[in-house]
Parts: sequence; C-alpha cells; structure tokens
Amino acid sequence: MTEIQAGLLEWLKSQLPDADRVDIEGLDRVTFGHSAEMMVLTVVSHCGTVETRRDVVLRLRPPAPALLEPYDLTRQFTILKALEGTAVRGPKALWLEPTGDVLGREFLIMEYAEGTVYEMDIPAESDETVRRMCRSLVEQLAAVHAVDLAGTGLSALDDGADHLTRELDHWSGEMRRVQRGPLPALERLLAELRAAQPAPCPRVTLVHGDAKPGNFAFVDGQVSAVFDWEMTTVGDPLTDIGWLEMLWAQPVGITSHVAALPIEELLEHYQQVSGITLENRCWYRAFNAYKMAVICLIGAMLIEDGHSQDPKLGLAAYGTSLLTASGLAELGITESLQDGPVMPDEQRLQRVLNPA
Repeated sequence: MTEIQAGLLEWLKSQLPDADRVDIEGLDRVTFGHSAEMMVLTVVSHCGTVETRRDVVLRLRPPAPALLEPYDLTRQFTILKALEGTAVRGPKALWLEPTGDVLGREFLIMEYAEGTVYEMDIPAESDETVRRMCRSLVEQLAAVHAVDLAGTGLSALDDGADHLTRELDHWSGEMRRVQRGPLPALERLLAELRAAQPAPCPRVTLVHGDAKPGNFAFVDGQVSAVFDWEMTTVGDPLTDIGWLEMLWAQPVGITSHVAALPIEELLEHYQQVSGITLENRCWYRAFNAYKMAVICLIGAMLIEDGHSQDPKLGLAAYGTSLLTASGLAELGITESLQDGPVMPDEQRLQRVLNPA
C-alpha cells in the first residue's frame, strides 16, 4: 500500500465511524482537467454482513502556485453541497479535508458521476443525440442561473451588485501579478472594457464561471453532471453566456460535430428556457476573451518559472495573443498593438511540449 493510500484509508475510516471495516480499491488518475488533480477510487465499507461500495472522485488542490489562485476547495465543497436538491446536476459532495494534513494538500471527495465528457473527442453519437446534448447543456446552464440563492445559502458567496467591476479588477490584478513587462495589447483591451462596461443583467444569479462544453458530462444525450466550480460566484449570468459563446466557436469536442447547434440557435434555446434576454453580446465576448487571455498568460508564466510541465498550458500559451486580438476586434479595435512578453522561454516551452 502506498503512502497516499494508507493516509487516505485512515482518514476515510474517521469519516465512516459506524463501519466495522473500510477498504479502498483503485486510485486511478482522471485524464481530463488540469486546474486540479483528480483520482477515481472505490470506497468499500463493511457494517456487519453488509458491504457498501461507492465509486468516488478525489479532487486534490493543485500545488501552489496554481493556475487559479486563490484556490479554495472549501468554497467548492460548499457550493456542491448547496446545489443538492436543486435542478443543477452537480456531483454529490461527500467529504472535505481542508487542512492538508492527510495528503499534504487539501482535498474533497465527491460521488463519481456517470457520463462521458467530450473535452477534445468528437461524440460518436447520432446527429439528433448531439442536438439534444446541445440543448441539454444550455438547459443546465439555465438551471444554474435559476438557483434560489437565498434558499440554498449561496447568496453568502458574493455581493452580485458589482460583479462586472469585481471581475475586471480580479483579472487585471492577475495580469499584473504575472506580467514581465509592458503588455500594450492586453492593457488596451482592459481599458476599452472598462470604458464600454454595460449595465449588468438585471437578474442576479449564481454564475458557474467556466461554462465550457468540456465541463459537462452526458448520458443518452442529456447532461448527467456539471463539473469544475472553481470560478463560481454570484452576479451577472451573461458572463457565463459570453464564455460559452467564445468557446463554442472553437471546433473541439461537441462543437466539432457536424450536428452541433449553431450558436444563435443554441442561445435562442437558452433564452426560451431561462427567460433571460441576451444583450451586449460583443462586450461579454470581449470580456471573456480578456479573462481567458490572462489565464493563458498565467499558464505561460508558470511554465516560464518552472512551476508547471503541463503540455496543455504550453499550448494555451499561444492563446494570449490570439484572444487579446479577438477581444479587441469585438470592441471595434483593429489597430496593430504589441503583445509584450506573453510567451515563456522558447527552449523551456519546447521541452514541455516535446518531452524526451
């Protein structure tokens, strides 16, 4: 038994005090996702002659500094627990270890959710099933935006009134935290976003924060689970729509299937089921391009400083310049602007992308 297995087993016994014996089987790393480390295992508990088997996922805080900081697993656990009993199909949160004493880093354990995540792969499904998947995806996003904040206690997460300003302040702060010199194009995009910031959606809702197709699992054409709640907050639901719009344009996973709904049809269905009117779409797309550009920049600097060897972050490093240009174009800015130092050292980057 490895040190991780032994420490985890002892901790699980304390979470299941009524069990006569607790065992774990398997400890297999999940292959999708890179903002946290995840492993799948089976918890087997024995109470007298009754054996209970539960497939679970362990979500471990990534080593600091991570792509998304501050990384708050307790907040994620609180959100997942609050969503139980709502129409949102989040995985059921079971246990939280918030101290880092057991495995060296904090972790939470949630029930394993059945379904297939199409992060990069094209669904091998019929055209009608793929269309149903698209509709189900935005129906689940509408369910997120319909959560009763007061009834679930999630209104305590944030004050949604200044969500757009708070988001711009956060991501500009992250940009400045990692920047290695002047960033003329990103700085211009930020300035234009602040100057053109619209009045927010009049409805304040729960906001997922990372509503990409790769964060939804599917069974028989329906969403079975919604994952990755690291960036969840309370505020303007149109920020989720701008994020989805930006990523829907990228031909990977579901969106690369010939039957995937066009964005206009997809968003029309969202408006019908949510009752939320979409406005200022160019601004929200530009804002999310800025947000993603900064995230790509953070990843590039993690590689630059030797904190990450993740090839996904290496590939994403090329996205900062492209996303910045896209965001500026959404706001009508087409002049040529210098990017500044947005890429890691080329030799270091190639070692990450092409390990020996």
